[in-house]
Amino acid sequence: MSTETLHADIAACRVCETALGFAPRPVVQFSSKSRILIIGQAPGSKVHASGIPWDDASGDRLREWTGLNRDQMYDAQQVALVPMGFCYPGKASGGDRPPRPECAPLWHERVLATLPDDRLTLLVGSYAQAANLPETRGWTMARRVEHWLETDGAAFDGAIPLPHPAWRSTLFMRKHPWFEADLLPRLRARIASRLDRA
Repeated sequence: MSTETLHADIAACRVCETALGFAPRPVVQFSSKSRILIIGQAPGSKVHASGIPWDDASGDRLREWTGLNRDQMYDAQQVALVPMGFCYPGKASGGDRPPRPECAPLWHERVLATLPDDRLTLLVGSYAQAANLPETRGWTMARRVEHWLETDGAAFDGAIPLPHPAWRSTLFMRKHPWFEADLLPRLRARIASRLDRA
């Protein structure tokens, strides 16, 4: 299946419409050349409105963490942006609902099959990590992230676990100063290396 056909099929998906109670708007970005894969959570209300992935304060912080500028992040030839749930899941008390469970089993394998095998994968947030790092079930977010750092990136087949860059991540960084001091420089270096090879 071509990436164009797959994009069209995803855009037309209405599997969760009844559960959502409003019209789905799948938001995803990828190409057959994307050397960096960012698996996140699900679009928020602002992204649902704009149709642009990570088009919010969390996206600003993620770009700061990764060293990617907007042009690089939104270049599908370089970066794939594939959330666990492609559509905004709606509001719940205290924030957004979790990503819809139908989405990843339906689409992820097909999307990831179109990407280069030597891609660099960032697992942003607990939903992405739970799905892709099942061996860490029961671990805290901090333990996953620090384990990657302690193994100099050898853990998790090279996939890099990161906290979700929502406003709460400032608390994570304050509690774990090694994240900003030690992990982010290594993350940026790995990303820059992949961009140089593109």
